[in-house]
Amino acid sequence: MPHVSKISIAFADDHAMLRKGLLKLLLVLGDYEAVFDVDNGMQVQEQMRNHKIPDVLILDVNMAEKDGYATAQWVSKNYPQVKILALSMFSDEATILKMVQSGAHGYITKNSEPEKLKEAIDTVYEKGVYLPESLSLKLMSGIRNNLQETETAAAVLTEKEKLFLSLLCQELTYPEIAERMFISPRTIDDYRKNLTRKLGVRGKAGLIIYAINNNLK
Repeated sequence: MPHVSKISIAFADDHAMLRKGLLKLLLVLGDYEAVFDVDNGMQVQEQMRNHKIPDVLILDVNMAEKDGYATAQWVSKNYPQVKILALSMFSDEATILKMVQSGAHGYITKNSEPEKLKEAIDTVYEKGVYLPESLSLKLMSGIRNNLQETETAAAVLTEKEKLFLSLLCQELTYPEIAERMFISPRTIDDYRKNLTRKLGVRGKAGLIIYAINNNLK
């Protein structure tokens, strides 16, 4: 569903020249408005506590004072409506997996084209998850190597919960899933909350990772 107003974005990266340059370019490329741009996670907290809440937070992984992992955890806990897009020089499985487990909804590398960053912002805002194919393969490898066995948890899922997870992997929005399952959007929200609690994962990205890892896609 197209948004009717500008997507508000915020940027946290300790490389000021890169951060400000990309932000300026993004404001030209897309229908965005900048809420804030800061050097580290501590400043992210300060800005959000002052009621500067973006739709999408573009977040560097390695920052002084409060890194991307800790910042993503704090934001996802206190402002779960904010979509977190990790932007990093690193593309290894461990870093991607740890950021997603920390609450990131998407991940993109700093060597990507600006148009790809725009695509990532729009996708994570509209669909809640973004991973380019090359990083998805690495994330899957990381899941196989690092996640604990979850067969017991998978066995206690109801058929409707399994169907919900399967539809979630098809990049459908929550209203679209509700329509497919012939239930109300409010009930879908209950499924989401109950499953994240039951499975011990964070948000939509965590549910999708769980579903893929347990062959529920």
